[in-house]
Amino acid sequence: MANNQGVRRSISQENDDHEQAVMNLLNEVWAEWPNWAGFTGLREERGPIQCNIKGTIPSWAAGTLFRTGPGSWQIDDTPTGTLQLDHWFDGLAQSHRFDILPTPDAIGGMSVIYSSRHQSQEFVKHIQEHGNGGVFTFAQRKDPCIGILGKVMSEFQPAKPKIVAGANVENICVAVHVDVPGLPGSPAHASQNKNSDMPGLPNTVWITSDSAKMRRVDPLTLETMEVADQTTFHPDLKGFISCTHAQKCPRTGDFFNFNLELGKQAVYRVFTVSAGTGKTEILATISRPDVAPAYIHSFFLTQNFVILCVPSTHFVKGGIKVKEERNILDAISPFDESQKSHWFIVDRMRGRGVVAEFESDAGFFFHSVNSFEELGTDGSLNIFCDVVEYLNQDILRSLYYDVLVNRNSKGSNFYSDDSRRRGVLIRLGRYRLNIRPNATSASNIKPNVQKAEKELTVLTPHAGELPSINPNFNTRRHRYMYSLCNRGLSSLFDGIVKTDTATREALFWNNEKGHTPGEPIFVPRPGAPGEDDGCLLSLVLDGNKKSSYLLCLDARSMTELGRAEIGLPVGLGFHGLHNRAQPAPDTLALKSHI
Repeated sequence: MANNQGVRRSISQENDDHEQAVMNLLNEVWAEWPNWAGFTGLREERGPIQCNIKGTIPSWAAGTLFRTGPGSWQIDDTPTGTLQLDHWFDGLAQSHRFDILPTPDAIGGMSVIYSSRHQSQEFVKHIQEHGNGGVFTFAQRKDPCIGILGKVMSEFQPAKPKIVAGANVENICVAVHVDVPGLPGSPAHASQNKNSDMPGLPNTVWITSDSAKMRRVDPLTLETMEVADQTTFHPDLKGFISCTHAQKCPRTGDFFNFNLELGKQAVYRVFTVSAGTGKTEILATISRPDVAPAYIHSFFLTQNFVILCVPSTHFVKGGIKVKEERNILDAISPFDESQKSHWFIVDRMRGRGVVAEFESDAGFFFHSVNSFEELGTDGSLNIFCDVVEYLNQDILRSLYYDVLVNRNSKGSNFYSDDSRRRGVLIRLGRYRLNIRPNATSASNIKPNVQKAEKELTVLTPHAGELPSINPNFNTRRHRYMYSLCNRGLSSLFDGIVKTDTATREALFWNNEKGHTPGEPIFVPRPGAPGEDDGCLLSLVLDGNKKSSYLLCLDARSMTELGRAEIGLPVGLGFHGLHNRAQPAPDTLALKSHI
């Protein structure tokens, strides 16, 4: 186990480090980084597997960690032979669970138990029996079969049935949400989970993608229980595209997302579901000739507003090409610098709909980081939105499997172009949106568009992808962001970086070559006042040994505290969620008598 201190880099080294990353991509340094085991030969382990712990994992990190992502990327025995899936986003769904448990008789007093499950068996069966069958994908180039938006459909508007229990012909494997209001839940399972030996299990677990479909899985077995679409929330939410990263208000637990209905004139519906009543309210309907349908992976939430940013990834012909191409990526229009990104500020508290609109330079992003409000000296309101963004859309095409594993020198060819090398490297941006007092506008009438002022830019590798912050600072001003950096050493990610937005200083985990990390998930130490007082959990692939481990880092120093070795490779995946363990009922009773 590495025990080195984090590597600190200052703002004065930011540009040099960025240019070095560009040169590393050109010189194919990434070709020497072993990550093949994270893409192929992956199997499910219903287990459970007792992990081998080295170092220590703090007792307050106890709970359940869910992880999502692709497993296998090929399907055998189809009508045309073996099908190779083209894009990382189209890999076959597999979910993972780590139970982090206080165990008095274990060394260090903690144990970690791992299990996983494939969730695309019906997908595979369908393709093996019927071929493509009209299934839509994210980016399959030929014979589209299975994808992130996997959906057998013949019309843009899905049929009315709301819940299809056991209908597994969906490849949904991107983000995890627990106990979503307005969606069905089984009282029997809720009771079982509460009395389980795994006190970190929620009542319900839902997995989402960029479609309006949501997969419910059993928190204990990870088996698919049912599939729902957003008409379950409200009959008007009939578009088949939505946002992977729905959000919950940290104060109320209310659920927020948007639904996109394609057509000659697209319709965005921003909605909320009350945690208290389960009822859904459509906060704003945005439909204008000048507002194009776009691929949007996340949005922003503050205490009073939902902020929907429509980037430059517009769908061709109002989205009709999605149906023609039968995938998402090929239906996105070529990047055009004249196509500005548009920001819609939606009131979530007083029913005023869209209250302001802003624009910024053309660009693309997957992930928002956080957003918060502050009053200006003139009585206006400033909304700050932090986002990890790209100069163009090249990142989408860098995630083809051919590029990631350099099959037939496709990676070498891709990174031979300087604009592509720079296009795939993210930058952290902070935008300020200034709202004047009593601002209001109608969603379908173009208001006076203001400029989104950019106040901060941090270049890669001093900031990275799959960002996270201390969840206690959601919708509040934060200082630290944790993310996966790309120093050009790997074809995917090659480290974890802590970014200080106040000083622009970066602190890197000093990982060994070939250790590819997954999304860092922040677990705050209970009662700690410091924003960076906690630990990070990251699923890491040791490509040299072809085996994975759950890493636990001190979030302040970026020093390794411990790791739980699984003993087998786990696929390089997308997102996760840590559900903190609650005290067992007998523990609560004991405390009440003291």
